[in-house]
Amino acid sequence: MSFLRSTGDIIGFLLISLMHIIESIVKSFIPAKYKMKSISGEIALVTGGGGGLGKLIALRLSNLGAIVVIWDVNKDGMEETVKLVQAAGGTCYGYVCDLCDREDVYKKAAIVKEEVGKVTILINNAGVVSGTKFLDTPDKLIIRTMDVNVMSHFWTTKAFLPSMIENNKGHIVSIASLAGHIGVPTLVDYCTSKFAAVGFEEALHMELAADGYNINTTVICPFFIRSTGMFDDFMPRFFSRLSPNEVADRVVSAMRCNEKIAVVPGYLYLLLVAKWAFPWACAGMFIRGIVQDFVKHKERTKSTADKENISTIPSKNPNGTNIHQQLTRHISNSERKP
Repeated sequence: MSFLRSTGDIIGFLLISLMHIIESIVKSFIPAKYKMKSISGEIALVTGGGGGLGKLIALRLSNLGAIVVIWDVNKDGMEETVKLVQAAGGTCYGYVCDLCDREDVYKKAAIVKEEVGKVTILINNAGVVSGTKFLDTPDKLIIRTMDVNVMSHFWTTKAFLPSMIENNKGHIVSIASLAGHIGVPTLVDYCTSKFAAVGFEEALHMELAADGYNINTTVICPFFIRSTGMFDDFMPRFFSRLSPNEVADRVVSAMRCNEKIAVVPGYLYLLLVAKWAFPWACAGMFIRGIVQDFVKHKERTKSTADKENISTIPSKNPNGTNIHQQLTRHISNSERKP
């Protein structure tokens, strides 16, 4: 009986899979504008909405009729986004929230529920990057990268998912990166956090689907974005950096079409296939070739900073901090804050 049951399960799986494949092929010929769901009246929360990509996403959601809530540790940036959305005729609320503080996330989530309503669209957008070699990255920056880029997804989702489950409606979007599929030199902590973000979304989707909930999840994996303060020094070979506007458009369209994963630009799906199709030595050589100039620029920047500061910073300060720690702090101060 177990053999017959297993055979039946396999046949059923193949038939259902064939139906999904045919459905997917048919949908690929339907223009995107006919597949997009309305989000008018939905309450959408965007983390890291005080600047860069988050601000652009907030404006687009507002233009589509959503009630937007902004979370950011940067009060000035948060207030600026709120004013921009309101000036464009939208409804927007802003709250200062430290995503590294789990209790603050839960506290602000309760306030949002009371003052605005139940969040039905959650966009985990906030992110930081150190951009230094692994052994040159201070422990506190590694912890900060993981807290903002990964752990905050757990806390925000735990805060807002219960009401989505209660109404069997909602959408959770995770802004990851192509670096969440491919390792990059000098971005060890960043890549690790983005791999985790991709895994978080996939596992969460599997769990919700297994429990029968109609709650959508989407993970966005863009190439490096310019003008966000995170990769302004990065000039990749062969590929151009993306503009924040095109990524923001893709985030919103992928969410409205209930896509599970969106690689931006789409043709870089081929890079993911090539990573596994070719010998690792080939894939690794190609990836290093793309980011070669970025790594060299970082090394030159660090060398210049060392030379500029070596004569002014004593070998030991009164508290016993050594030169390397002080130089690392000096370099890291220029990175974007969450």
